[in-house]
Amino acid sequence: MNVDPGSVEPFFLQQPSQQSSQQSLGEFLPEEPIRAAGPFADADLLDSYSRAVTAAVERVSPSVVNVEVHHRSPARTRSGEPRAGEPRERRGGGSGFVFTPDGLILTNSHVIHDATRIEVTLADGRRAPAHTIGDDPATDLAVIRIDSVGLQAVPLGDSQQLRPGQMAIAVGNPYGFQSTVTAGVISALGRSLRSYSGRLIEDVIQTDAALNPGNSGGPLVDSRGQVIGVNTATILSAQGICFAIGINTAKFVASRLLRDGRIRRSYIGVSAQTVPIHRRVVRFYGLARESGVVVVGIEDRSPARTAGLREGDMIVALDDKPVAGVDDLHRLLTDAQVGARCELTVIRHTERLILPIFPQ
Repeated sequence: MNVDPGSVEPFFLQQPSQQSSQQSLGEFLPEEPIRAAGPFADADLLDSYSRAVTAAVERVSPSVVNVEVHHRSPARTRSGEPRAGEPRERRGGGSGFVFTPDGLILTNSHVIHDATRIEVTLADGRRAPAHTIGDDPATDLAVIRIDSVGLQAVPLGDSQQLRPGQMAIAVGNPYGFQSTVTAGVISALGRSLRSYSGRLIEDVIQTDAALNPGNSGGPLVDSRGQVIGVNTATILSAQGICFAIGINTAKFVASRLLRDGRIRRSYIGVSAQTVPIHRRVVRFYGLARESGVVVVGIEDRSPARTAGLREGDMIVALDDKPVAGVDDLHRLLTDAQVGARCELTVIRHTERLILPIFPQ
């Protein structure tokens, strides 16, 4: 915008009276002098950061365990005996954390899958055999149990409330080094990660808190010492790109594993992310939530493709039940929906559509 200097009164050049000047300055001068930034201010900030990390670690470390697993040697003869030179068993391991005082432990599926024997080492050095309660390769989560009582359980947070840039602390046992702590930030939310079973895990947390082999299954913690994710994977060729399963997903999976021992899901064939919905759209359609699930990919010959779903569509409800995020969609697509007619409520551009779909 062009402004003619002659049309603007140069009030900033006028000489105010001494009294009015003092009154004006008095209104804006702080009562206490402002301390200049310097090494002492930097030290205070670093001390605050250190105290936050230390407090969070002290809160969660007693619940973090080392998980040691034994597998049958895959190289065997027709009679079932190990081939010459092959050990009878192979060992592996990872981390986990106690989430109930009676010995329930959450870890990664790939840590304990097909294990013939599982042993858990607690933070105080005690060792105990463990057995598998349930295993879900599709989300790379598993629940195991040790016969012990009075254990300290971790407090669980809410991964739906996370924001990029928030502090993230990983605790685990990489390469057998017990209770190793790394810290960083949440780099991104809503990532998709393909599990070793081949299924995409949605709504994954990306962090730069360093993870190494053995960290798998350990907790990702916020500054208050609440678990916000289950550490699961790294990109070996990159630095500072690590992933964790959101704790909301873990809560749902663990509850189903405790109830049924497994999870059977219905399938619609989309990859999706949780995103906010514009407030005008929320008000116009009277939506129950201010976020939904945007479709970023559709598999060929899938129920979603048959139903006419398109990339960019925003799923806001399934059978009139609000869908505020990918976790909600996962919870609603249970075994009860397999082969049954369902209705997806979708926002396409600014139009609301109802699409009939038959999950598989």
